[in-house]
Amino acid sequence: MASVVTINRPDVVALIEKAAEAMTGGNKTELVATAVRRLLDEAARTKPLFGAHPGSVKIRSDIDLTQPVIDPQTDAESGREIRR
Repeated sequence: MASVVTINRPDVVALIEKAAEAMTGGNKTELVATAVRRLLDEAARTKPLFGAHPGSVKIRSDIDLTQPVIDPQTDAESGREIRR
């Protein structure tokens, strides 16, 4: 595992130095670590809660996931009786 990362692009170096001065009192290592942690956390939140592997969740073609599952009209309002 690498212990040193070299960034040679002057625009990136200037950006890191400016942000490090503002956020961590000049500590560039801590700034980069904080940025990477935040990116990883953000990426983790955008992943699906289930079905991490392609094809692990299958939905029938007659199911519309955009429609509500629960009937918006209650049985009491409709006058329907519940069969037990």
